[in-house]
Amino acid sequence: MENIRSRLKFGNQAEDVKLRKRKSQLYSKDDPCPLDCGVLGRWLAILVVAFRLVNCFLVQTSFVPDEYWQALEISHNMIFKYPLNILYGYLTWEWDEGIRGYSYPLLFAALYKILYCLNCDSILLLIWLPRVLQTLLAAAADVKFFHLMGNLENSDTAKWMFICHLSSWFTWYCCTRTLTNSMEMTLSILALCYFPLSGSKSQSSGKYLTLVALAVLVRPTAVIVWFPLLIYHFCQEDNKLKLITHYYAPIGTLAIVISTIIDCIFYGKWTFVQFNFMKLNIFHGVADFYGSHPWHWYFTQGFPAVIGPHLPLFLHGCALGFRRYKMLLFAIVWTLMVYSLLPHKEFRFIYPVLPFCMVFCGISLANLKTWRRTATVILVVSNLLPALYTGLIHQRGTLDVMGHLQSLCDVNRSSNLQPNVLFLMPCHSTPYYSHLHCPIKMRFLECPPDLGESYVDESVIFYDDPLQWLKNSFPYKSSLPSHLVMFDVLEKHVSAFVQSNNFVRTADIFHTHFPEGRVGGRIFIYEKALT
Repeated sequence: MENIRSRLKFGNQAEDVKLRKRKSQLYSKDDPCPLDCGVLGRWLAILVVAFRLVNCFLVQTSFVPDEYWQALEISHNMIFKYPLNILYGYLTWEWDEGIRGYSYPLLFAALYKILYCLNCDSILLLIWLPRVLQTLLAAAADVKFFHLMGNLENSDTAKWMFICHLSSWFTWYCCTRTLTNSMEMTLSILALCYFPLSGSKSQSSGKYLTLVALAVLVRPTAVIVWFPLLIYHFCQEDNKLKLITHYYAPIGTLAIVISTIIDCIFYGKWTFVQFNFMKLNIFHGVADFYGSHPWHWYFTQGFPAVIGPHLPLFLHGCALGFRRYKMLLFAIVWTLMVYSLLPHKEFRFIYPVLPFCMVFCGISLANLKTWRRTATVILVVSNLLPALYTGLIHQRGTLDVMGHLQSLCDVNRSSNLQPNVLFLMPCHSTPYYSHLHCPIKMRFLECPPDLGESYVDESVIFYDDPLQWLKNSFPYKSSLPSHLVMFDVLEKHVSAFVQSNNFVRTADIFHTHFPEGRVGGRIFIYEKALT
């Protein structure tokens, strides 16, 4: 018996019997994702970067003013300093009140500074390089997201999750834009990759909390998305004191200190942006100035539009993956509920939770079995149409008009004529000096919010009686601008002024097939004829 025992190495022997691992994938969820390492992993990264670069250059439309007025305009003024009074109107108010931080514009300002030092500050590079930088960060987040799914699920499910993520029309529309919401979404994906989800092999409290802190610095509302996940981590952690003293407190404090130092340097005074942001947008309700919606808007319109054709898969995936990913689902619902309490609502506010939704969509698609290839084709085609339409056609006029105005920079350099452009449009409809890069004189209708009850902004006064406003603003022909830019819906209201002062239409630019209110379907440029 002892001989048999020794031959089998039982008992107190140093080595144990090694059993052959079961290689069946039917029961195993630990199979490594085949694109997670080595040559295939590098090819995945290259393909994703190429995909996002195509994405970047096929998005040629405008979305919201913040894409420029909270990023590129600030960055351009920080480096090139012209015109000296650029910070006025909406820009002046938001930065004078200290509710916007310089952390995000500083990223693009550094890029502009490099171009300036290399004498490569052409308008083409100034417009597209910030977009390319945002694109590369989004591509890095995409790759990390795929690897995370490979850790959490088997390779098959991870593949379908990734297809859902890449096919999302709203991600295509937003992820390459210089929006704080886009950076918040990118940082949220990266943070999720290190978050202590059950089954994740890349957990790191320090890394994920640092990324969450950066997201909050870029946009303070990121705390809404991450609050329930932070609470979940705290409740699940065995050593809660260590979590607070080694991670929560030092990372949070360091982030606030760095942010405050940056803002104090640029503001020239003590400024705590995060507090000012919450105070004015929530407690004073200043955001309501830009419009309000009913409480149910996110559930009935906002979320269905953002998730788009993925909605049936998301609902099916919630039923299948609720037990495993209930915290992600709770974070989604929590975010929708909190934002629903705020009167001012926008599609982009809930964009950071869209990747969370793709987890459930992927689970649904993977479980469709025989129907999933058909469902995938339908999903891709149904997302491709709105992605291309919104990226190439809808609301492109406000960018195209700046391309037309770039020719005035050459006129300004080559002659004594001083162009003077007046934008008779809803305020901040177009980008500004970041898309012209020359110190010609421009003016738009201002609409800074004001906490005073009797305040009426300039744009409201203008649209109440456009002709009278023009007569009062330009009583003498010598004070007239050289160019007028307006939507087509305004033309009939100012035609008498245009004709009497010899303005001639020189450009007719398509903007949108869905004009609404003061925003028309086309944009006209008028130039004062020489007499």
